[in-house]
Amino acid sequence: MTSRTHTTTARTSSEGRAVARTQTLLKGENGAGTVRRTTLPGGLRVVTETLPTVRSVSFGIWAHVGSRDETPSLNGATHYLEHLLFKGTERRSALDISAAIDAVGGEMNAFTAKEYTCYYARVLDADLPLAIDVVCDMLTGSLIEADDVDAERGVILEEIAMTEDDPGDCVHDLFAHTMLGDTPLGRPVLGTVDTVNALTPGRIRRFYKKHYDPTHLVVTAAGNVDHAKVVRLVRRAFEKAGALGGTDATPSVPRAGARSLRAGGRVDHLNRKSEQAHVILGVPGMSRTDDRRWAMGVLNTALGGGMSSRLFQEVREKRGLAYSVYSYTSGFADCGLFGVYAGCRPNQVQDVLKICRDQLDQVAADGLTDDEIRRAIGQLRGSTVLGLEDSGALMHRIGKSELCWGTQLSVDDMLERIAAVTPDDVREVARDVLGRRPSLSVIGPLKDRQADRLHEAVA
Repeated sequence: MTSRTHTTTARTSSEGRAVARTQTLLKGENGAGTVRRTTLPGGLRVVTETLPTVRSVSFGIWAHVGSRDETPSLNGATHYLEHLLFKGTERRSALDISAAIDAVGGEMNAFTAKEYTCYYARVLDADLPLAIDVVCDMLTGSLIEADDVDAERGVILEEIAMTEDDPGDCVHDLFAHTMLGDTPLGRPVLGTVDTVNALTPGRIRRFYKKHYDPTHLVVTAAGNVDHAKVVRLVRRAFEKAGALGGTDATPSVPRAGARSLRAGGRVDHLNRKSEQAHVILGVPGMSRTDDRRWAMGVLNTALGGGMSSRLFQEVREKRGLAYSVYSYTSGFADCGLFGVYAGCRPNQVQDVLKICRDQLDQVAADGLTDDEIRRAIGQLRGSTVLGLEDSGALMHRIGKSELCWGTQLSVDDMLERIAAVTPDDVREVARDVLGRRPSLSVIGPLKDRQADRLHEAVA
């Protein structure tokens, strides 16, 4: 059983110079599950979770920048920069970077989201110093040379083309635009062909310098790690690059504010030749900081989160209208989305949309049954634990928690909050969220008459 502690170790040098501050955020039995945070001079945060029963370590650096931080002309710059940090530093070429991790059987990758970017490596515990040195070198010493920018441009354009060729993936970008319009959150993370072609080495370097200083970074490690050793290695790597300040600085904090989503009733349809039509019917959801998000998670699970969910049973099991049908939530700092996805044959789109809309309206009006809610709570609790059984998942959890919420919850804390959700909580959230007029995004080869009828689903 883990419990929250408030142990803080703060020190100041004899010259008054700021030094590291260490906190134990969660204390686990025999050290397992213990989460500690150290804030280095200059604002760099190092967060670790100890799991001494494994032989692996996942190490990551999280940057508090995503596609929502881009201007229209910079759309795609965050993702472009993610690629370029693998292209070489003063100490290593692109081949040196990949070969160093391959030589110890490790894995290294990165991903860009709308509100953050993560670079990570997973290695044996004995190879953690190497992983820290390589990833920190990439983050602090990238050259971003013009030749690399030009070469990688072609790779990113291929990635955009690959996404465009997958309508089941592309429809999610379309839905974001349907709900949020031409705003940073409504634009694609990858950017567009036009914006990627317009990005220059100078603009990308300025973006890099602005968003990759220590106050915008969180370093995480999970697995068989010693917190003090991780802090020493990270500090040494950043000091070697001259990337740590000598005085305290205020770390970046989770974004706050309010964002108005577009009014419901919108329909966006892209007519593309494919075997299936891909649809998302959705409404505004909740921000990731909303206290009701635990009830929203239970509602989402019961409605479209598994094989026993309402949507799976009604659309697939009873009528065989789709192979893939599910609901999902996306929470951002100041708003959120709730969507229902289905992939079906084009001539069955109206039937699928009518069933989905009917279920949303029915749950909004009458709520879920107590049995559905109990089953969803059990499913959500189980999937939460099972999803955190490797070092990579733990590293992801503590990194996202630090960056997005500025705090850490133990697994037991999360399970308690899920278990505390009541049927009345879920019904209240269902009325509030599902009672709104939905919007619709569709990609598929619909005939004119079928396309004209799409508005019936959002009437």
